[in-house]
Amino acid sequence: MKVLLITNSRRPFFETQVQAIKSQGIECDVLTVFGAHEAGDNGIQSRTPLDYLRFFGRLYSRLDDSYDIVHANHGLTAPYAVLQNKAPSVVTLWGSDLMGRLKPYSNFWAKFADEIIVPSKIMSEVLSMDHHVIPFGVDTDLFRPINKEYARERVGWDVERNIALFPYSKHRDVKNYDLAQQVVNCADVDIHLKSISDVPYEEMPLYMNASDVLLVTSKRESGPMVVKEAVACDTPVLSTDVGFSRTVLEPVPNSIVCTSVIEFVEALERVIGANNSFKESNCSTWGIEEMGENLNRVYCDLI
Repeated sequence: MKVLLITNSRRPFFETQVQAIKSQGIECDVLTVFGAHEAGDNGIQSRTPLDYLRFFGRLYSRLDDSYDIVHANHGLTAPYAVLQNKAPSVVTLWGSDLMGRLKPYSNFWAKFADEIIVPSKIMSEVLSMDHHVIPFGVDTDLFRPINKEYARERVGWDVERNIALFPYSKHRDVKNYDLAQQVVNCADVDIHLKSISDVPYEEMPLYMNASDVLLVTSKRESGPMVVKEAVACDTPVLSTDVGFSRTVLEPVPNSIVCTSVIEFVEALERVIGANNSFKESNCSTWGIEEMGENLNRVYCDLI
């Protein structure tokens, strides 16, 4: 089988999907829309409509009869899959494309796809069309417990300080950095808030293991994958009640879903006061292989 994957961002969880597909013996190529949409320390860089229009030419110059499936990733790329007539189409929606301002656009184009995939139950609840729920996998060989002192030496952080990690750019409004800052300022513990962006994905486990706690203060999420990745590193997580955070964190010691500033502050003080006593969590069901098997099943049924 040969699959053409189309995306507008080669995000880490997308690369994990590529790895999962290849693990099933499926040949796949990736085409990425021109331009970039990135949130970094200097703000947000976005694509233009022209970047998307220009990509049609690149797609049709590449597309031929050798592909068995055309699989678009993100609602903005759905038209590329459903408007071509070379192969059956699959569309995976990522989150913001379905749960934010792009929802009408994504819904319109996704309904023309032969198959639709969403990565979480929270997204499934807001999508009225037939679809599959296939969670993104976590590379548990990469995201694993690492000695904290070693991790801090690698990332250059003070070994003696308590550190809360905000794992996003401060400029992404939906991630709500202001809430994370408010929680740290109100807590009756000596703790320093670190925000990271533009960090190579393979180094993220070092930052998670170097942290005493991960703060996810997002206004909305379809995931967030950082919750699963932090749990795989045995790093405590405090999160708003978004996406699959509650499902993932409820059975995990020292990780708490919070619904108010007061709950966040109390949870942060409790986690830091517990001297980071954390137990290993069972994340065996988040593997890449299971994701690959589910995608392979969708492809085979469609063909």
